[in-house]
Amino acid sequence: MYWFKLDRISYTVVSNACCMTRAGVSRSLVITSGEKSFETAQGEKVTLPCTFEASEEDIGPLDVEWVLIPADNQKEEQIIIMYDVDRIYDNYYPPLNGRMQFTKSDPRFGDGSLDILNLKAADTGTYQCRVKKAPGVQSQKIQLTVLVKPARTKCSIEGSQEIGKDVTLKCTSQEGSPLLSYDWRRVSGTRELPATSMQNKNTGELLLKNASKEYSGTYHCVASNRVGTDECSVELNVTPPINTAGIITGAIIGTLLGLSVLAFLVFCCCKKHREKKYEKEVHHDIREDVPPPKSRCSTARSYIGSNRSSLGSMSPSNMEGYTKTPYSQVPSEDFERSPGQNPTFAPSKVAAPNLSRMGAVPVMIPAQSKDGSIV
Repeated sequence: MYWFKLDRISYTVVSNACCMTRAGVSRSLVITSGEKSFETAQGEKVTLPCTFEASEEDIGPLDVEWVLIPADNQKEEQIIIMYDVDRIYDNYYPPLNGRMQFTKSDPRFGDGSLDILNLKAADTGTYQCRVKKAPGVQSQKIQLTVLVKPARTKCSIEGSQEIGKDVTLKCTSQEGSPLLSYDWRRVSGTRELPATSMQNKNTGELLLKNASKEYSGTYHCVASNRVGTDECSVELNVTPPINTAGIITGAIIGTLLGLSVLAFLVFCCCKKHREKKYEKEVHHDIREDVPPPKSRCSTARSYIGSNRSSLGSMSPSNMEGYTKTPYSQVPSEDFERSPGQNPTFAPSKVAAPNLSRMGAVPVMIPAQSKDGSIV
């Protein structure tokens, strides 16, 4: 029983010594760099430190690698760059290709730090440095935050710049990582903000209540965050109130004058249009002192009518000469044509009342036979 206990105690002591020895071997390689968080501006360079010390017991080949730990635990780690057996492999992560390198070209001398150039906002993340030199193994995580400096900052004035009015000066950066802070200051005159001013550094607004002439001058705004600053300026000119009544009266008078001129122009155009229309109509009208051309038919009819009137006033003894003359032969200059073209007119039938109005006297004309003898 005694020897059993002694052996058990001896075994326990030997086991603990072995464990301590193994623990001492595993802790022989030490990472000496201490910073674990960095905030750097976009476009700049950052050095993620990873310095280490190895003991005599660490006799294996050196292996240094950097990995990017994703925010989502469900995703796998992404190797960025690796030093293994005197060779460097840096084509594992395309977004950083050409923008990363070991700070020292040969990490065997205890410096496995990583340089990242031309930082981008997407480079923000958790990076881990792992150093292996058998039997020693050590690692360290570093948080990198890439911030955007304030940029394209603009100053503006909101409100009427009149005496007695409230004026607001605004300052806004188009780019920049939060939290942005805005600070207004006066760069002319007393170089102090007016007593009635109220400044909001989070929104960038400077309220000037009941503005006076003394508030006029140049105001300067500085936008800043943890990695940089940007500036802008604005000129404030406080003036007396504008005479709005005079402006309105002038506008009304000007409008009336404009309408009067427009009406006069319309009247002139209409008058000119009527004159042109009248001249055109007169040009195409027939002159009154020029008699209309004689119609051949009307000439023939008037000749025949006059002959009949003469016949009505003649005695039967004088009818013999007229009966022998056919109606078709009418001595008129309008009917001087060839025998084949002379038209034959039928005797016109005129009612008795019409003949009376024409001055004809009714006469009994004896009937004639076909041979021309009076019956």
